[in-house]
Amino acid sequence: MAFTARSEETRAAILAAARRRFAADGYERATVRAIAADADIDPSMVIRYYGSKEGLFAAAVDVDLRLPDLAALPPDRVGEVFVRHFLALWEGPGPGEVLTVLLRSAVTNESAAERMRMIFATQVATALGPSVEDGPTRAALVAGQVLGVALCRYILRLPPMVALDAETLVAYLAPTVQRYIGAPLA
Repeated sequence: MAFTARSEETRAAILAAARRRFAADGYERATVRAIAADADIDPSMVIRYYGSKEGLFAAAVDVDLRLPDLAALPPDRVGEVFVRHFLALWEGPGPGEVLTVLLRSAVTNESAAERMRMIFATQVATALGPSVEDGPTRAALVAGQVLGVALCRYILRLPPMVALDAETLVAYLAPTVQRYIGAPLA
């Protein structure tokens, strides 16, 4: 389906409004009407462009983590680079907003949880490399660490976690991620 420049602007406005609304309210509480109001359009336009709330959500949470090539790094720096990358994603525009939407929604919505599982299982496992022994287990352990920190820092906003500057957080988290990536699993 070919879209005009104006329809692309409308699609982008809907998507931006949806990401903000899903991030603020989660999947369950966000409504097509509220998203349309935020985008200053009629709710029928949301359905026209995205088919349903589910279709809109799927478009809103489509994210590429753009993980760095970990194989090109010295093995003892992989954890640090990985943690820095995730902090930059969460704290920057674009992917951080999408990840917030996903994490907030995954707690109460099975489709969002499945999307989160798929992103982390495929992208993190792929970044670790096919030759990594116990790759899926290691990817799950790494995801548990970064998602746990993200939940506490960006969703729950626990004051001690929010108060940590990025460098301190990297210093605390990187050794654990490094261990999950490279140390023998007991």
